[in-house]
Amino acid sequence: MSEDGLDVDALIDDPATKIVVCCGSGGVGKTTTAAAIALRAAERGRQTVVLTIDPAKRLAQALGLRELGNHPKQVSVDGFEPKGELWAMMLDMRRTFDDMVRVHAGPERAEQLLANPFYQTISTSFSGTQEYMAMEKLGQLAATGDWDLIVVDTPPSRSALDFLDAPSRLSSALDGRMIRLLTGPAKAGGWGLRKVVSAGFSMFAKAVSTIIGGQLLTDASAFMQAFDSMFGGFRERARKTAELLRSGGTSFLVVAAPEPDALREASYFVERLSTESMPLAGLVANRTHPVLADLTATAALSAADKLDSGSENAPLATAVLRLHADRVALDEREQRLLARFTKAHPEVPVISVPALPSDVHDVAGLRDIGDRLAGV
Repeated sequence: MSEDGLDVDALIDDPATKIVVCCGSGGVGKTTTAAAIALRAAERGRQTVVLTIDPAKRLAQALGLRELGNHPKQVSVDGFEPKGELWAMMLDMRRTFDDMVRVHAGPERAEQLLANPFYQTISTSFSGTQEYMAMEKLGQLAATGDWDLIVVDTPPSRSALDFLDAPSRLSSALDGRMIRLLTGPAKAGGWGLRKVVSAGFSMFAKAVSTIIGGQLLTDASAFMQAFDSMFGGFRERARKTAELLRSGGTSFLVVAAPEPDALREASYFVERLSTESMPLAGLVANRTHPVLADLTATAALSAADKLDSGSENAPLATAVLRLHADRVALDEREQRLLARFTKAHPEVPVISVPALPSDVHDVAGLRDIGDRLAGV
């Protein structure tokens, strides 16, 4: 267990832990963290699957993801002989949405929806679609019962809160009055675009048509009419996944870089999890820069100045001393930021994971990250 209080091994060894969700703003190392936790869990005996969103090429190769589609595949690479099993997949947002449509809409209506240009637009670019589909895929993986631990990497986004907000936002958008008004006759009184036009709103309708295109408006109308029958199932799945995220077997790990914006985002997310009664395991302060030598910045700079002013020419030693002084200053800054977070959230365990000199590109690298996460 780490002295900071976050015991990753206790978390993944506990058979009651069924889902670990790695959250945080974009670019903080969530995907690598999720993969490292999953690998460590498998090596410690768990039947584990990791759902990745957008892995870097080298990390994908480390997990054998080059051949993966939208379904889990067992990781089998040299140097990896776990006590349990590790399966990995990379989310295919469009295929997940397509599969959901086929389940809820029935064969004939599903084909209408899948061929609709408006659907093809929202299934790949509508705000919140990727987050919603990550949650949908999590629900599918949990329903199979094939794994006793699911590790989830959340989509890269500006805000960590997007993962929690996306289902309701997407649901509201597709159920919104405005989109229904613009996309076809409503059930009550037949008020649709034509009635709006005839009622004197032709300028408004023309403006809308100009902005989104007349053909897209027609496609949207057909989409909403076909989508209407399956919307209840769409909402119900979102509700069930939200319940899964609140269940006792789920734990959230917030991943943040030791930077003001990332830690501010982490604070928002921690507060939101508390409000939503979602279980938080702790904070991973990723890519920190600890100082290993017991030499203060002042002493290092003083020694460098003496070397500069002396008769002996030692440019390499001087450069190393000044570099060490910069590293001490960086470490002190990061420690102040983390102390501020801890003061605001004293109940949240924290583990610091030092930055590596290069990207993780193999199982050994993931194992190293796992050791650091566990405080080994």
